[in-house]
Amino acid sequence: MDCSICSSMPFMLRPPRNTICGACYEGAKSVITLMNKIEGDHSKAATDKSSNSMVSSPNSCKAQPLANLLKMVNSMKEVEVELNKKLNFLCGFVTAFREQIHTDIHLKPGNNGPPIPAHRALLAARSEIFKNMLDSDGCKAPPSDDTITLPELNHDELESLLEFLYSGSLASEKLEKHVYSLFLAADKYEIPYLQEFCERHMLSSLNLSNVLDVLEISDVCSNKTLKETALNFIVRNMEDIVFSAKYEAFAPKNAHLSVQITRAFLLDAKNRRINA
Repeated sequence: MDCSICSSMPFMLRPPRNTICGACYEGAKSVITLMNKIEGDHSKAATDKSSNSMVSSPNSCKAQPLANLLKMVNSMKEVEVELNKKLNFLCGFVTAFREQIHTDIHLKPGNNGPPIPAHRALLAARSEIFKNMLDSDGCKAPPSDDTITLPELNHDELESLLEFLYSGSLASEKLEKHVYSLFLAADKYEIPYLQEFCERHMLSSLNLSNVLDVLEISDVCSNKTLKETALNFIVRNMEDIVFSAKYEAFAPKNAHLSVQITRAFLLDAKNRRINA
């Protein structure tokens, strides 16, 4: 078929020969579905205060399926540019951290490493626990020597934690290396965004070599999503995991989790027999 969209040199683009191939047809349907979904989401979020609202009608894409595509793409591009400008503006916090500009507190790791300068205001804004620790009106007096010790973190882990608190992100190699320590710290100091950040990484990188670690950390932090995902992964790969050296070291330290693995495996086997 001479597709009027994907062919390099379509011969005829006027009715009744302006046909398209199956792939382009399905692609166009997907684009229209996406546009209608975006329009619908915008309409739900819009207020009814003005009839001249900037939000389009949810039927606009249905009336002109692809006519507004370029306009929507350009609008999304403008939003992206604006968000990048805002991100660059907020990156000033990272500069203040790296260059130690007007720091007023030190965080000390638990391995007797050197303390790291930071800013009280940012710590208080990122964590309710840090806020209470630094609040002179709280139950505890603020640190008198301008130093807080985080005994569960070594120097590199503490530095990675602070880098995330200042920037909202972390280099992939640092995240890979410290994800479990950071997830525990996020749970202890109530930093939800860091918890979600670490959780997404653990879910996306789950494999035979780390699934037992993920299961263990999910149990410590009472994370249901992580735990269920890890258990399901173990059940699907039961033989490889249970007969590994890592499981031999894992089982004596985590008897209750070993019981849960066994139960999950038997329940899965039962369900498969019923559905067979």
